[in-house]
Amino acid sequence: MTNITSDKRHFHRIFYNADITLSNESTIINCKLIDISLKGCLLRFDTDWSEPLEDLYTLSLTLSDEVSITMQASVAHVISTDVGFKCEHIDIDSISQLRRLVELNLGDSHLLERDLIALSDLSTFE
Repeated sequence: MTNITSDKRHFHRIFYNADITLSNESTIINCKLIDISLKGCLLRFDTDWSEPLEDLYTLSLTLSDEVSITMQASVAHVISTDVGFKCEHIDIDSISQLRRLVELNLGDSHLLERDLIALSDLSTFE
């Protein structure tokens, strides 16, 4: 019997160390970005996650003085201080910046194209 582990991810994750501001209607939290993709991100907090799981959060990532990415996201999973978020909405400027960030870090436009196709395929089912 063989044990084959398959990665079911549809999107390439970019490991990118940066500070993020996460907010909802009542809270602003600073945290660290662990990785990001076209569909969401993984964030690390200083303490275990205790915020509401059902809230919609605004994530703000500043790449430079002129470039930032902002998205609305929901909690996908929690493991202690690491929390995965699913992108629920992103504006055209932010998705353009995120696309460029992914493209630069992948170094392969074919991999980016695959991610974009997966994103469009998923959106038809949601």
